[in-house]
Amino acid sequence: MNFLSSKKNIFLVLVVVAGVVWGSYHFLKNKEPIEFEGVLVENNNHEYSVIGKSVEDREITSYSFGNGKTNILFVGGIHGGYEWNSTLLAYDFIDYFTENPDSVPENVTLKIIPSANPDGLFKVVGKNGRFLVSDVSFSKNILEEGRLNANGVDLNRNFDCNWQPESKWKSNVVSAGTESFSEPETETIKNFVEDLDPKAVVFWHSQANAVYASECNEGPLPETIKIMNEYSSASGYKAVPSFDAYEITGDAEGWLASIGVPAITVELETRESIDWEKNLFGVKGILKYFGQK
Repeated sequence: MNFLSSKKNIFLVLVVVAGVVWGSYHFLKNKEPIEFEGVLVENNNHEYSVIGKSVEDREITSYSFGNGKTNILFVGGIHGGYEWNSTLLAYDFIDYFTENPDSVPENVTLKIIPSANPDGLFKVVGKNGRFLVSDVSFSKNILEEGRLNANGVDLNRNFDCNWQPESKWKSNVVSAGTESFSEPETETIKNFVEDLDPKAVVFWHSQANAVYASECNEGPLPETIKIMNEYSSASGYKAVPSFDAYEITGDAEGWLASIGVPAITVELETRESIDWEKNLFGVKGILKYFGQK
């Protein structure tokens, strides 16, 4: 073997070794997350955890971004398939903050619960966890299908703010459960909030094209009005200090107000849109507000 041939072989070996190393790096980087102690670490930018189960044993999950002492919580999909777009928006934000971790201020930890009613969501999309718009079953009964949980309870009437066994959804009478927090989904949210002690909670709903403040008997908390205005100003959604379209009992936002946690409801424009740019500005407005505190 001559000298030139020897150099050529060495070069080929180095190319093969480099290719193996590069391929192994990408395999390890993109492989399935490893589970330990109930937490799935999907990459260096966020943590994923199962925080509870639904009536039909589907997972209720939370994604976490940042390591600051100020906890901010965002919740989608409490009305399941009826408001599937609120869950889709939540997953889009999970993707956004995974790719842009520096968007979370140093003093903030951002939590996202994409679906607080996975059984209701499953009725309309036929999948657990992530889904595509093409998975949505646009039947004529979609407005009724999937809003309630598997026990037939409207979860956003099952919290402890003036709770009653029956409540209203527009002109409809809906079951609010046997008592406040009787449902595993609402108990999960309750336990998670009490452990987290968030400085603010934002719920995504549809459709009213507005941001609503929360209250329970004594009017909105001063901080609630501030974060409502921050989200409204940044996003362009109309700010509504008090919901008065019809009487509501047992709503999550009202319960949060009753325990001193500021909460707002962001209502998307339609039942199909996610209003991405508006909500991106709105969420950034909230993060900027708490990032300066």
